[in-house]
Amino acid sequence: MSKPRIYLDNCCYGRPFDNQKDIKIQEETQAKMFIQALIKYGVLELVYSTITVKELSDSPFEDTSLSILEFIESNATFLIGELKNTAAISLTEEIMSTGIKLKDASHTACAIIANCDYLITTDKRLAKFQDPRIKILNPIEFLGIWRNL
Repeated sequence: MSKPRIYLDNCCYGRPFDNQKDIKIQEETQAKMFIQALIKYGVLELVYSTITVKELSDSPFEDTSLSILEFIESNATFLIGELKNTAAISLTEEIMSTGIKLKDASHTACAIIANCDYLITTDKRLAKFQDPRIKILNPIEFLGIWRNL
């Protein structure tokens, strides 16, 4: 069996930097950090996109963004770049027609184009979106499935 190919959106990357007072945020943070360890140990294949990089570079939290980018660049195996733009734009528009916002639709389109098995997000609205081409889960749900792979 091949390694599961995953795409984390920026909400998921940023979860450990959120206020940890809420138990749900703490649980998602712990799950995301475990997923990150699975990526580092080569159990999961991480995909990212130029959208991820652009969003991080636009963030006002420079230290956080640099930390996330360092992790991505050290551990990702696949980048959806400029060459896939036409397909990504078309698919993004298709996804947006369902009510999903631009950034979320862009991440979803990139994950689908990269043939990811899972898009992992902490965005509740995006997690409710269903598409037969990809499974969209929060980090806790993903670990529940991963344990049974």
